[in-house]
Parts: sequence; C-alpha cells; structure tokens
Amino acid sequence: MRFTSEQRHDDGVLEREFTLGEIPGSEIPGTLWTPGSGPAPLILMAHNNGLPRRESRLVARARYTVARGYAVATIDAPGCGDRPRSDADEQARADLRRAMQAGEPVDEIFESFIGPLVEKAVPEWRATLDALLSLPGIDGPVGYSGWTAVGIRLAAVEPRIAAAGLFAGGYVPLAQREEARQVTVPLLFLLQWDDEGNPRQRALDLFDAFGSREKTLHANLGGHVGTPWFETEDGGRFYDRHLKK
Repeated sequence: MRFTSEQRHDDGVLEREFTLGEIPGSEIPGTLWTPGSGPAPLILMAHNNGLPRRESRLVARARYTVARGYAVATIDAPGCGDRPRSDADEQARADLRRAMQAGEPVDEIFESFIGPLVEKAVPEWRATLDALLSLPGIDGPVGYSGWTAVGIRLAAVEPRIAAAGLFAGGYVPLAQREEARQVTVPLLFLLQWDDEGNPRQRALDLFDAFGSREKTLHANLGGHVGTPWFETEDGGRFYDRHLKK
C-alpha cells in the first residue's frame, strides 16, 4: 500500500489517498479516513457499481462514521471511478440501463456483467483488508457497508468481517443469492420500497435467505437514491453494538 496524499481536517480526521498493487495500470485506488484518536475498528465501505469512491453521498457517510470513532476505507471497484473501463463494460452498462428503462428482462445481462465484477472485486477487497490491518491505529473487528453483491461474497469467505450493512439489491447474481445462506454475521439490510432498479420481492426473498441469526430489515418509501439520512445514524448504532468492545 502506497499513500499518495493526505489531509488533516479541522475535526482531526486524517484523510489519505492510497494505491495498492505494483503493476502499472492495474493499481487499486482508495481512500482511508481515520479519526483523530485511535486505535479504531475498521469499516469497509463499498460503493455500488459505476460510482466513484469520491461520490458525495459515500464521502458524507464515511465522514459521519469516522466521527463515531471508526476508521473507514473505500476503493474503486474494477471499471469504476479512476479505474479503466473496457468497451465491453461500457456496452454492458448501456445494455443494462436500456433494458431496465424498457421494462425488459435483465437477468442474462446482469449475470454476464455483475457476476464477473464480483469475482474481481472481492479478492481486491481482501488484499486491501490485509494492508489496512497492518497499519498502526487500525484495529479489528471489521465491518462492511454498501454494495450487496460484493458484501455477500465478502461476508461468506472473509472471517474477519464481523457485521455487515447492505443496501438492498434485488438484482444480485445467482451465485451470491446462494451464498447468502452462508452469511451468518449480524446483518442490517436497507430496502428502498420503490427502488426502480431493484425488484422489491427479490430483495425480500434475499433477506429471508441470509443465514444470520441476527438480521434486521429497514424499509423506507422512495427510490434508489432516497435512503433517508437517519439510516446512516441507525447504521452507526448497529456497528457500535457489534464492533466496539
């Protein structure tokens, strides 16, 4: 892990940009926020496909979470933010948007695009976690917050994940829908009731499939980007219960 810049904010939060990897063109760019005092439990904050890690809603959630006494890290997934996109990726995104807007079936497009993306993203998150936990001032346990498909796979294969907050995804690859039964960590599942991009019943079925003995569903009216801010506050209390000793 190589830090490329750092900024100390007025509230004491240290914000550092980093890259992971040595091969030019394949480095993983990320951002790490740490509180003014430590050591702090770590939360991995994954954005949805296509968004940059500097997206304003993600940064606001990260800064709020750090203010509660956590270290927060995020990386750009393959094809997102500062990562290069292939022509095939761009075409798949365009096909997916067109099919969803037209009300056409999207399962085949989704599987062929998102499935391989999860396969690439999860090893990168695990490598990032290795690097982060070697830094001074960052301690376990570790939480996950964000993109459902990646969160399911990561929680299923990574024993260091102790709690997960997932933003409901009705469209989750078949492999992750099966893996949901292997997820046993405490779970907070957020669902936007009128989400135009995630079928409600699929999201409810996914929640039912999780193997966690402690799992909570929060449903709010509104579309995909309408998650109320108080859910960020409730999420903070969820992580406090499970990550703070």
